[in-house]
Amino acid sequence: MKTVALLNAVATGQVSARDMCDAALARIEATEPRINAFTAQTVQRARAEADAVDAKRLRGEVLPLLAGLPYAVKNLFDIEGMTTLAGSKVNRGLPPAKSDAVLVQRMKASGAVLVGALNMDEYAYGFTTENTHYGATHNPHDLTRIAGGSSGGSGAAVAALQVPVALGSDTNGSIRVPASLCGVWGLKPTFGRLSRRGSFPFVHSIDHLGPFGDSVEALALSYDAMQGTDPLDPGCHATHAQLIEGSLDAGTKGLRIGILGGWFHDNASPPARSVAALAAKTLGATEVVTWPDAGLGRAAAFIISASEGGSLHLKNLRVRAKDFEPLSVDRFIAGALQPAEWTIRAQRFRRIYRDCVNSLFEEWDLLIAPATPVCAPVIGSETIDIGGVKHPARPSMGLLTQPVSFAGCPVVAAPMWPEGTGGMPIGVQLIAAPWREDICLHAAKVLQDAGVAQLKEPAL
Repeated sequence: MKTVALLNAVATGQVSARDMCDAALARIEATEPRINAFTAQTVQRARAEADAVDAKRLRGEVLPLLAGLPYAVKNLFDIEGMTTLAGSKVNRGLPPAKSDAVLVQRMKASGAVLVGALNMDEYAYGFTTENTHYGATHNPHDLTRIAGGSSGGSGAAVAALQVPVALGSDTNGSIRVPASLCGVWGLKPTFGRLSRRGSFPFVHSIDHLGPFGDSVEALALSYDAMQGTDPLDPGCHATHAQLIEGSLDAGTKGLRIGILGGWFHDNASPPARSVAALAAKTLGATEVVTWPDAGLGRAAAFIISASEGGSLHLKNLRVRAKDFEPLSVDRFIAGALQPAEWTIRAQRFRRIYRDCVNSLFEEWDLLIAPATPVCAPVIGSETIDIGGVKHPARPSMGLLTQPVSFAGCPVVAAPMWPEGTGGMPIGVQLIAAPWREDICLHAAKVLQDAGVAQLKEPAL
């Protein structure tokens, strides 16, 4: 059963929340040795939260939005009583979190049942979740391939049907890349939409938090549950929110929809181009649109990510460099040594860039692009092939996502299944103007209803 059916089953008493929780825990136990999506399970807490939902129903109380829904979170979210690893070895020595992250609190208030913490790239600096400390997360559709990153555990857990919803973070593409490679739905909201308080940062000036789901409805419901202003998070501007209320069936009639060319065409393989073309055809988009300065946006995002990430960890880099992930330590050190002028110029350019992108949405309501250049590479791959040109595999998985998140736009990643990939998925990005997540979700619902985008059960 997918999210809506699960919620209905609990609400009507067809299934208890406790039974739903135990079924999720059993699925995790059965599949986890092959997937390695989880770094910890919260069994006792999950059963207590499920029992609380069942008690509410037996008392005849109105159940909250997500009553009984199992979910898990990337291990950079604080979970009360657990150490927040953020994919690292260094953080193991930190004291346990005294309280849940704000979004975990809001999920709990909505009746969702937390079953565990999920694997990720160390400190969110990566696109593959080939974590040296906790092992690589495997793609449920081909266990020899990566799940993407840095929220690879989140994408894989949903794809493996371990949970219907998972939370992750997205700085340069870390929700959209695993959603694309694992064949699940992902939502990167507008920058500042959801509170980040209680999550371990990577790049504070670009970090986003958001959900993965087994359906568009899963994204919309979990997204609604987590919304709300947070005066203690200076980066949260949720007072500007347009809440997703009512039906997702509004469709896309009357919307001005274009397909991104240029950078988003040139840096995509034929299968990636095909999913964008199919989504465009389904949504009635015919005109090719150019995204302004996409390459420069990606370059500036790299500069800021390296600088802020390196500076954040500078103290530990000086004394514990050997305890860092080999795949990221050199980049962190290089970022910490970057001239400050580079970062200042990149931030100044970001303001200009964002204004240029926002002006694009004066003419267009929705833009379509592939989410990743290729399908999931084999674990350990050093290069990927895009149009006959070899690119470094790990940084290049974000070629098509970084220019979008750098502008702060909301995006739904929709799972699609092109030919020529051996049955592996590649997602498509549905991009709208800031604060218009509703447009992204409505377009995603059209693709889902048409059967063009869908989650497929893995052969595990």
